[in-house]
Amino acid sequence: MDRPCVRPGGSVLELIPTSLKDVVIVEPKVFGDERGFFLESYNEATFRSLGLPTKFMQDNHSGSRKGVLRGLHYQLKQPQGKLVRALRGEIFDVAVDLRRDSPQFGQWFGTALSAENRRMLWVPPGFAHGFLVTSDFAEVAYKATALYAPASERSLLWSDPAIGIEWPLDGEPTLSEKDRAGLPLADAETYGDSSEFASHTL
Repeated sequence: MDRPCVRPGGSVLELIPTSLKDVVIVEPKVFGDERGFFLESYNEATFRSLGLPTKFMQDNHSGSRKGVLRGLHYQLKQPQGKLVRALRGEIFDVAVDLRRDSPQFGQWFGTALSAENRRMLWVPPGFAHGFLVTSDFAEVAYKATALYAPASERSLLWSDPAIGIEWPLDGEPTLSEKDRAGLPLADAETYGDSSEFASHTL
């Protein structure tokens, strides 16, 4: 498909603030015609101008059926920032602030990401991330700013009442053993000095 024409100074991406500082919805401009559509999901110059990271180390892609809940995951060492989107179906995507010196420590934000709305969620380092599949099946892709480090990966308990995430559940979720054994916020290892994440904040 032909590349869209964008006037000089125009942007093909828009940032939508959320209730959590530094977590933003990234909404691409979609160019459509009788052939289909075109959008830019990543552009180094555009990301730099918007204050988003431009260096990603790893791309991940998963497929899950309805009711699967993955998360809430984070890495103590090599903390990852994640740019998340749904390529097929729909998910409820969640970020939880785990920076102990943040005034929003322990607070969460969730939003629907789908193949239809084509939105992405930027989850910076210092946050736990997870999602629930709300369609019959969903494929999720995300770019990560650091490599996967299984030895330092942790799971925050998805149902911790101290966090109070309002998951749009239809029955009990399908969980991995690791996520079923996630720790509540009160017992979880979290991040201390958030200044180490300054390059990933908006």
